[in-house]
Amino acid sequence: MFSFIANIFGYLLKWLYNFVGQNYGFAILLFTIILRIILLPITIKQQKSLKKTSELQGKMQEIQFKYKNNPEQMNKEVMNLYKQEKVSPFSGCISAVVQIIIILSVFWLVSKPLTYMNHVNADIIDNYKNEIQEEYGSISNYYEIEIIQKKSEQDENVRINMDFLGLDLSKVPSQNLSDAKVYIIPVLYVVSSIISIRLTTAKKNKKQNTDADMTEQMNKSMSYIMPIMAVSIAFVAPLGLALYWFISNVLMIIERLAINKFSDYFDQKDNKPKLIEGNK
Repeated sequence: MFSFIANIFGYLLKWLYNFVGQNYGFAILLFTIILRIILLPITIKQQKSLKKTSELQGKMQEIQFKYKNNPEQMNKEVMNLYKQEKVSPFSGCISAVVQIIIILSVFWLVSKPLTYMNHVNADIIDNYKNEIQEEYGSISNYYEIEIIQKKSEQDENVRINMDFLGLDLSKVPSQNLSDAKVYIIPVLYVVSSIISIRLTTAKKNKKQNTDADMTEQMNKSMSYIMPIMAVSIAFVAPLGLALYWFISNVLMIIERLAINKFSDYFDQKDNKPKLIEGNK
């Protein structure tokens, strides 16, 4: 499945690459923007669902207290509450699954750009892989990236311009520890992740006066764990992946601020006191 989606992404990334004058970094930037726009309806739905769920915490705690000695009835009443308020308890899970699928598909894409972006024949890739192994004695796990680095001068089919604002997006941080430039994008990603987490937790603290339940605690934990996992992967993956994550994070921050802004506006509008007939 990941290979199939990566192949589709590859056609889009290749078109964008040619559109921006054959620059891999700017192609990833536009690719990320387009992907976030496509996912925007899911993001909005998730934010609305999470907000609605947080507003139901009081009622849920009443149910949990009332039926604390009857777990079966408690679960039934909670599900009835979700149904009555038209809230899906699985909306956050669906969004998380979609994000994981996209993350892994993009990882496939940036790890094997010759296969998924340039659509180079597998036999040609294998021949270059064998040549590099014979010439240098070994080849990295990201052998397609290494083929681009070492064979692009002699074959334009394996040539991809990965220079982005002075940064080589083909480099892997763990393989270039002495190059200070390889840390720039991962560090920017960490900073953007911290900002995103602070925005999320601040919004929750503002909206809730009660202790969060187990689901909220798990969601909060995941908001910290996911960036740590992503940075760990980015450290052993080509910088193109870290660039995608960083741009995606910045766009998610903008989305969250915009959604919260409009959400607060409509909340104020809906909660605005109406004039009583006798006070007109």
